[in-house]
Amino acid sequence: MGFGSYDESEQERQQQSGHDDEDEDGINVHEHDHDGSVSVESDVSTDDLVGRLGEMRDDAEDDD
Repeated sequence: MGFGSYDESEQERQQQSGHDDEDEDGINVHEHDHDGSVSVESDVSTDDLVGRLGEMRDDAEDDD
């Protein structure tokens, strides 16, 4: 049996069996949804954090 024959027969088999249970094969995008909140307490100011981010970006550009 040639490679092309396998492809055609496999495709036909999937088409015949695939139409009956299409809803079951779907992806549930809400399966792992969670309600909640996140809070972060830090002694570092926003300006300090943004400044550090800028330094990190500059370092990354220097490495390229």
